[in-house]
Amino acid sequence: MMNSEEIISVYEVVSMITDQMLIAAKSQDWEKFSDLESNCAKHIQTLRQEESPIPLPPQSREKKVKLIQKILADDREIRDITEPWMAQLSAMMRNTGTARKLTGAYGSNRSA
Repeated sequence: MMNSEEIISVYEVVSMITDQMLIAAKSQDWEKFSDLESNCAKHIQTLRQEESPIPLPPQSREKKVKLIQKILADDREIRDITEPWMAQLSAMMRNTGTARKLTGAYGSNRSA
């Protein structure tokens, strides 16, 4: 189990990563975004496995709450950017799939 300092340290790292993810999303650097997202998931998994169920001291608890609020704010802003992009990508993929099905069913429209 991690002590309070280690827990806060991991939350600080997650906060920095979500900040970088937001920057990557704003600049549409999806490769960097994906790498950061994987890194963030590793730290969150560490917290799930190692965070002590024992309550933190008041000062640490307050810092943890502020970090979580920032992480959630970054997450909301990231979702505001990525959800429309994902919907657009999904629509493009559906259109491509439909076009392939039509071509497969009816053949090409090209004249020889």
